[in-house]
Amino acid sequence: MSALLMAIYLRGMTPAEIARWTAAMVGSGQRFDFTDLRRDGKPLALVDKHSTGGVGDKITIPLLPVVMACGGAVPQASGRGLGHTGGTLDKLEAIRGFSAELSKNQIRQQLCEQGAAIFAAGELAPADRKIYALRDVTATVGSLPLIASSVMSKKLAEGARALVLDVKVGRGAFLKTEPESRELAQTMVDLGNANGVPTRALLTDMNRPLGYAVGNAIEVAESLDVLAGGGPADVVALTLELATEMLAAAGIDGVDPADTLRDGSAMDRFRALIAAQGGDLSVALPVGAASETVTADRAGVLGDLDAMGVAMAAWRLGAGRASPGEPVQAGAGVRIHRRPGEPVAAGEAVFTLYTDTPERLRPALAELDGAWSVRDTAPPELPLVIDRLG
Repeated sequence: MSALLMAIYLRGMTPAEIARWTAAMVGSGQRFDFTDLRRDGKPLALVDKHSTGGVGDKITIPLLPVVMACGGAVPQASGRGLGHTGGTLDKLEAIRGFSAELSKNQIRQQLCEQGAAIFAAGELAPADRKIYALRDVTATVGSLPLIASSVMSKKLAEGARALVLDVKVGRGAFLKTEPESRELAQTMVDLGNANGVPTRALLTDMNRPLGYAVGNAIEVAESLDVLAGGGPADVVALTLELATEMLAAAGIDGVDPADTLRDGSAMDRFRALIAAQGGDLSVALPVGAASETVTADRAGVLGDLDAMGVAMAAWRLGAGRASPGEPVQAGAGVRIHRRPGEPVAAGEAVFTLYTDTPERLRPALAELDGAWSVRDTAPPELPLVIDRLG
């Protein structure tokens, strides 16, 4: 198998080969089928979204209830973070009592009653876990066909009838350049379509963090702001862009996803979903016991903000893990007080760092060195959505 992985890494795969490889990985475990489920006598509009991972990427948290409130049903197989990218499960498990360990029957029940279920990938595409372990030790992690099949095998197995991909581009993304991100996006779109799941993708910018919060509980809090009708403009915009794509993919029209944020219906759906999975939103979200604030040394506007530097600071604080199975700190993270182009006064806070382990503060501060600056003129605006595929 190691020799085969190296051959794939060196020679690549044809689209037909990738499709067959992915189908075999899907077939290595259970594949959920929810097409028999009904709500109000109608089949569920089953649709899901996947992000390739970024910094401050809490979009799944407000996105699911928006889609639920518009009539979609989302079987969301989520993962935990590794390295600089955060995981949806790590964020949601910062909520007291929340559990993603759902049985198939629980997932089916929630899809009918709530319109969504957030669950750990578990035994979906188990061959992928074994292959990934080999990729890690054979230096073939960067193979684009293997990346695409790894992502899509789990997504195809989770039971959605349509899929929207959020493929990140830039310094804080897994793939840094637009050409390689575009190739990955197109490969995954083709894989989904070849396996009977209509798939489309957005290429989105990840040179800067999304929103003002990077971590676990801190990102849940920001997501609640969005669901309450506020929140950072970029998080709201991307949530609505992806919701629009998901609703179109699911065949749902005549609804405006923004209305669900204005009228509170998305918040209601989120509270019900979290309660159904054991979570208690009445309990305050954890905040790291130790903190330190970084201030501007002069007045001006915040220049560019390197997503990778902020991500590594959050990781050093304990918000992420270096290897699978390591614990994370729910209250660790970085609060961004000023974003690129916003004015800042001398001595004003730019970042606040949180952790339960005070000795983590110094290395986290070091990661921010060179990741930001104060300048006299605003940096150029970056488009949030770069392109659409599929």
